[in-house]
Amino acid sequence: MIQLDYFPVIFLAVYIGQTVFNTWVEHINGIHAAKFSDKVPAGFEDFIDRSKLERISAYTREKSRLDIQEQIASDGVLLVIILSGLLPLLVRTFEAMGIPIVPAGLLFFLVPGAIQFLVELPFGYYHTFSIEGKFGFNRQSVKSWLFDVVKSLLLGLILSGMLLAALLGLLLYSPDFWWVWGFLIVSAVQFLAAVLYPVVIAPLFNKFEPVRDESLAGKILALMEENGIRVKKILQMDAGVRSRHTNAYFTGIGKTKQIVLFDTLLNSHTHEEILAVLAHEAGHFRRKHIVKQLVFFEALLLGGFYLTHLLLKYNLLYTPFGFDAPVSYAGLFLAIVLWQKAGFFLRPFYMELSRRFETEADIFAANMLGTSLPMLTALKRLAADNLSNLNPHPLYVWFHYSHPPIIERVAALVGIRLEGSEPEDLRTGGLGG
Repeated sequence: MIQLDYFPVIFLAVYIGQTVFNTWVEHINGIHAAKFSDKVPAGFEDFIDRSKLERISAYTREKSRLDIQEQIASDGVLLVIILSGLLPLLVRTFEAMGIPIVPAGLLFFLVPGAIQFLVELPFGYYHTFSIEGKFGFNRQSVKSWLFDVVKSLLLGLILSGMLLAALLGLLLYSPDFWWVWGFLIVSAVQFLAAVLYPVVIAPLFNKFEPVRDESLAGKILALMEENGIRVKKILQMDAGVRSRHTNAYFTGIGKTKQIVLFDTLLNSHTHEEILAVLAHEAGHFRRKHIVKQLVFFEALLLGGFYLTHLLLKYNLLYTPFGFDAPVSYAGLFLAIVLWQKAGFFLRPFYMELSRRFETEADIFAANMLGTSLPMLTALKRLAADNLSNLNPHPLYVWFHYSHPPIIERVAALVGIRLEGSEPEDLRTGGLGG
């Protein structure tokens, strides 16, 4: 059982504090959505009526309740695992069986990971078939959902297992500099995954084909080429076989770079709106937002590896939790849990940076098209189609919103002064009345 000392007190304070704080933020976000469920925001009347707004509020509240329940269940089970003495028992069992450090470490991570997976699985099922189904989004059968779960699980086990095995091997053979090599390996794998995702990983879950609408494809290519952006492929994805949600994105690096449009987006948006969405994504590319975010994350990753290296040296990471002696893989597990919880409180810094980039991309899109009207209608239609919360609580935005709330994005685009022109008159058309 756990022994009280200052490190486990800090550990428990951070762990429980994050769980309590985040569940409270989720709770007040649901209340905030209900508070604004009776008045459609000005400018959204052509896309969202009172009934739709109430539906958005209900969707937000149900998702918030489920997220709260899932976090309490998942975090509670993991805390029991940490405090119950199960982890030291696993170490003693592996040592008695003579299992080498690396495979023992893989098994050590696998046991709590498998328990958490089983705890969280019913919540994923309920989200897909109850909430998403109730609000008209889900199109999956139980069979296809389970197939996706199995594929995701196997892919996660393979990739995380390879990375973890590499880190454990480095801890064993290079205890003083493992954190440097570990950082380089993880960074390289992240880059490789970004390159291979469009051609290896994504096709495991969806079918991709060239955009069938040749007129739209021609407009996209012309728009991108006019702005110095070369894209090898413009594809549509069969997102509609799983969900009615709409989206579009750029993916890949170098020769694997491609534009992907959800078939649901193609069926519900005009050409001009689709071009606006893609111009927004192009804005991220041209403003080098991806590179800037990558530098930010790599700096955090390097700092996290170094702090973990320092933490693994101290007995206080082990003995208060019932371990007889320092065990590298046990220390790594506890450090990862701690950083995941502590890192939550750093999210507002990244989210603020991300929201700033999204605003820049919106403005870039308006200038790229020479008008903000298509972007405005695209944002409003996306909000209506996806039942996006129009009135999130400000504190929830701080911690969870990588994009500004829709109302703020629309406000930023209204009356924008385009490059080399006067402010647009948006009293008709884009504001929906």
